[in-house]
Amino acid sequence: MPIRRFMQLDVFAPAPGAGNPLAVMFDAGGLDEARMQAFAAWTNLSETIFFLPPTTAEADYRIRIFTPRMELPFAGHPSVGAAWAAVEAGLARPRAGRLVQECAAGLLPVRADQVDDRLQPSVRSPRAQERTLAAPDWLLEEHVFGARRGPLEPALWNNGPDWWLLELADAAAVRGLQPDLDAIASLPGKGKLAVFAAGDGGADLVVRGFAPGVGIPEDPATGSVNACIAAALHRAGRLPGRDGRYLASQGREIGRDARLQLEVDGEGEVWVGGPVHAVIRGTVDW
Repeated sequence: MPIRRFMQLDVFAPAPGAGNPLAVMFDAGGLDEARMQAFAAWTNLSETIFFLPPTTAEADYRIRIFTPRMELPFAGHPSVGAAWAAVEAGLARPRAGRLVQECAAGLLPVRADQVDDRLQPSVRSPRAQERTLAAPDWLLEEHVFGARRGPLEPALWNNGPDWWLLELADAAAVRGLQPDLDAIASLPGKGKLAVFAAGDGGADLVVRGFAPGVGIPEDPATGSVNACIAAALHRAGRLPGRDGRYLASQGREIGRDARLQLEVDGEGEVWVGGPVHAVIRGTVDW
């Protein structure tokens, strides 16, 4: 089997160990979908990405994104990590501070910002849309899993993956939530639920993401769901922070401390980014 370059990154991490791990396989040409899926299942991380040659001159690089169970058209932390890895490995060079990622969701612009002399990518999410699917009765009750709901009605949103969004009354309700994972797994849209509320100091928004329907009880940091939340709050005229920018906190309840930078630009597009660290570098024989 060919020996391929490999990294394991920590994405949305102010320091190594605080964010969401991402497995990165370079030089993945020659691997079929079944072998990619098998490797993603073997790593058992929430997502694994595979670098492939772009199919269009407009793209700087191309990736495929896999969970342990399935391929995704888009996911936030793999996209942010991919941009960082592409530059670090010499696969791409920003032009006027920009990159273009090719993935199953299409061509996505990426900003290659420098923060404290480190590359900090931000990817423009595919435009999030609310899906016309009725929420189950238990999700519409005043209290869900013992926590009081916030003013935003629960709804299913999609920007590649589907996520049910549930606003809770305050950050303490989010931090202390004890969810019924079996109930979440039964939700239409592959069994995923994000809860959020205004921040409790140090961040503008507190978020937790549960995805038992795809084998992830709780995700440490989820770019796609944070982009959906930003779109929902922007539509409701309730975007936190200043000038369309805010900071989200996720993962503290499972021993992480991820920080996600969100921005809704003047055209209503949502950008999600954050710091990235390489924790493991080497090769894989696959």
